[in-house]
Amino acid sequence: MSFWELFKLALNTFRTNRLRSFLTALGIIIGVMTVIAIVSLIQGLNYEVERQISSLGSNVIYLQKVNWGMGRVDWDEITRRPDLTIGDALALMRLPVVQRVAPLRSRSITRINYRNRKATDIEMGGITPVYANIANYDIETGRFITAEDSMHKRMVCVIGGYIVDNLFPDEEPLGKKLVIEGKTFTVIGTLVRKGSFLGQSQDNIIFIPLSTFEKNFSAPSGFAQLAHSLSILIEPRPGVTVERAIDAVRELMRRRHGLGYDQPDDFGINTQETLREIYRNITRVAFIVMIAVAGISLLVGGIGIMNIMLVAVAERTREIGLRKALGATTRDILYQFLLESVLLALAGGAVGIVLGISIAKIVELTGHLRAAAPLWTILLGFGFSATVGIFFGIYPASRAARLDPITALRYE
Repeated sequence: MSFWELFKLALNTFRTNRLRSFLTALGIIIGVMTVIAIVSLIQGLNYEVERQISSLGSNVIYLQKVNWGMGRVDWDEITRRPDLTIGDALALMRLPVVQRVAPLRSRSITRINYRNRKATDIEMGGITPVYANIANYDIETGRFITAEDSMHKRMVCVIGGYIVDNLFPDEEPLGKKLVIEGKTFTVIGTLVRKGSFLGQSQDNIIFIPLSTFEKNFSAPSGFAQLAHSLSILIEPRPGVTVERAIDAVRELMRRRHGLGYDQPDDFGINTQETLREIYRNITRVAFIVMIAVAGISLLVGGIGIMNIMLVAVAERTREIGLRKALGATTRDILYQFLLESVLLALAGGAVGIVLGISIAKIVELTGHLRAAAPLWTILLGFGFSATVGIFFGIYPASRAARLDPITALRYE
């Protein structure tokens, strides 16, 4: 028999048993729907996270007191580490592999008031003028902090979009006075909005000259002291790889801290790749859960297909005997039932793909989370479905093909 004849025969069987065919394919539908929805959301999240990480600067090295990462952190050991200093930043600037260096001190500000308005949970940074170039901050209005501001320790600040929205929704912020922990600062510029990074807003920021920061704000005690410690952003020269620059930075800092060859680093060197690794570790759990849920659903769906195909073989035993008596070969019978199994699984896979993409799009529209369904995810859904159809359909099909025509014709 030709493939087309087998195909029409399978479709006729499905039309005769519509409800049974749908219930049989339901496990496949749920499994493929789960895979497509989760993969689409994670893929969209991957694109968004990569965009956000790239916005930090493609080759920026972050020299800090602590390493980024996951797992247990020995805070006692970290607190014993020496603080980075402006002298370290000046020494790093003299390295041949370094293009620019930007020291940074941070401090969390609970609230800033202006007249009857307030902005909460602000991150204040003490920076030098070069910081804007390394960290990819652009000025929207006014100007950025200059070398003269730093030299004279001026009480000026540059604010992010979150502060503009909350304190100056209907007026020009330039020239306005802000009181921060009892110190009065003049707004000289506003920043172009950068959105959020890994769920953390990058627009609830206020920058002041580093020299002003050190003059007016003393180091806090406890855990906040770690956040207050100096960080140094390093940009390698054009043509210098990040790995080569890291080696030079590590060698210099170990010499400055007097570390022996067998002693570990007492500072942290972090890059974009560090953030990517942290993100991969987080999403790896989601992938494992996805595989487990989808695997169970596909297994249940496959067992359902095998069960219903065995029932179909039993119901159609006389039909099989008649077809064999009229000249159908063992291969014809095998292909007939195997094709029915595969088509049933593929139909469930197609419905699952449509539902999975729809769910991902609904989440994107309602939850402002980007979803992406590249071609390989659709092929993956069909591939899963076809594999399940073949694997769980081969036994019922071979059992039907092995039936003796005389015995089958006598079957009641």
